[in-house]
Amino acid sequence: MSDGEKTESNGEKKDAARFGVLPRLLGYNVRRANVKFFQNFSEIVSGHDVTPGQFGVLAIIDANPGLNQSELGQAMGVDRSTVVAVIDRLEGRGLVVRDPSPKDRRSYALRLSDKGENLLSDLIPMVEKYDRQAAHRLTDDEVVTLVDLLRRMVGDN
Repeated sequence: MSDGEKTESNGEKKDAARFGVLPRLLGYNVRRANVKFFQNFSEIVSGHDVTPGQFGVLAIIDANPGLNQSELGQAMGVDRSTVVAVIDRLEGRGLVVRDPSPKDRRSYALRLSDKGENLLSDLIPMVEKYDRQAAHRLTDDEVVTLVDLLRRMVGDN
């Protein structure tokens, strides 16, 4: 046993930490799943320098060309300053284009550049494959049920 390991009075190594009520709580388990997904996401898309949030932004803009930054923020459930920072980064990398909005001169219509479309096309199969691998302990029906339940929880009926 190393010097840093804690031991019981009988010299045996203590068990791993106890979690009390946490394993029974939905929020705790959703958070653990989220952390695991995010940790592995960077491995799955390594070499592409994209975070899960940036992937989400690219996917939403791709599905809604012409969307403005406020609409994007509402769709993602984040504030305007967060959206602006992400769009600034993606625009700086040549992945997103801000065009003057034909509806409102004070805002921008967002779209993916050709480079952004190509990147997203490369990422989608990787992310979908990882999604299936991450759910390997669940049946297809259980995955559908879980996604449906999570969407209902967040109000995406």
